[in-house]
Amino acid sequence: METTIEKPNLINIQKRVLNNERLTREDGINLINCNDILFLGNLAKYVKERKTGNQAYFNVNRHINLTNICVSRCKFCAFSCNKNDSNAYTMTIEEAAETALSAPKNITELHIVSGLHPDKPFNYYVDIIKTLRKALPHIHIKAFTAVEIDYFSKISGLSVKKVLQTLKNAGVDSLPGGGAEIFNTKVRKQICPNKATAEKWLNVTRTAHKLGLKSNATILYGHIETLEDRIDHLIKIRELQDETNGFLTFIPLPFHPQNTEFSHLKKPTSAENLKMIAVSRLMLDNFNHIKAYWIMMGPKVAQLSLDFGADDIDGTITEEKITHAAGAQTDKFIEKNELIEMIKEMGRVPVERDTLYNVVRLYE
Repeated sequence: METTIEKPNLINIQKRVLNNERLTREDGINLINCNDILFLGNLAKYVKERKTGNQAYFNVNRHINLTNICVSRCKFCAFSCNKNDSNAYTMTIEEAAETALSAPKNITELHIVSGLHPDKPFNYYVDIIKTLRKALPHIHIKAFTAVEIDYFSKISGLSVKKVLQTLKNAGVDSLPGGGAEIFNTKVRKQICPNKATAEKWLNVTRTAHKLGLKSNATILYGHIETLEDRIDHLIKIRELQDETNGFLTFIPLPFHPQNTEFSHLKKPTSAENLKMIAVSRLMLDNFNHIKAYWIMMGPKVAQLSLDFGADDIDGTITEEKITHAAGAQTDKFIEKNELIEMIKEMGRVPVERDTLYNVVRLYE
């Protein structure tokens, strides 16, 4: 149950933020318990503008989910299935290439995440990357979460470092941030007992960064975790960023319970989503970018989040499957012009970016 914090605490936190001082775990807990959403928004907006001015970013990308067959079968996931299920699918290398080539001609990124297939060898994934790299030599390939990398290491007998180096040589340019979920061990054992541990997620990510592969970071919130768990998660992400400076952006992901084993839960409210964006911005002082993922938050909340600390609303996406399996009502694709208009309506300057936040085009 949330509690209202005393005003002196807010004043002290505000002073520290204005002085560009790092917030503590206690500060974070006070913030996540704060019901003054406008206070949080204004403070996070100040930090955002100190980092990236009046700009708001988006990109033109294409999601590819190679398979929904998965050995983990996480309790919060509505996308995964067993290989004998009627809705099970696995793309061939040719189908993956065809899917990539069907994307809009102006895309700059392929975003590839999948289930942990029980039978496909590591070479299947390597060959797909090689094929996509050959077919689309100038497109940035963001592929495979830290959880998938850990799994590839298991099935191949190769070290995590060797798996990452092999994928990098094949054409992978960066890693997405999925699979982090929540780092609390007890919670993780309840929601995803068959998935890589928090320590393994962090180690894979650390190794990727040391090899020169940038990545994103995420949190899945609004299920059975506590508010303190969320702050502890942010601090672990912040500590790894201190160590490697390898994260590009942080993406808070609100839980969608429909069609999962937690379908009795209510999904986070719009106010909670805006609060999580704001608190992430305030706690993650070593991140330039905080992304509001419109697929999971909805376009309107993602748009409003640009005044609550976010400076990125993701991209055109094209055929997202994972969140929609859990009942997401958002479109699976959005036109570039719509993203530009969403950003302009908030008084921000739209910036089309590539995956590494290089400017593709500024829309003054």
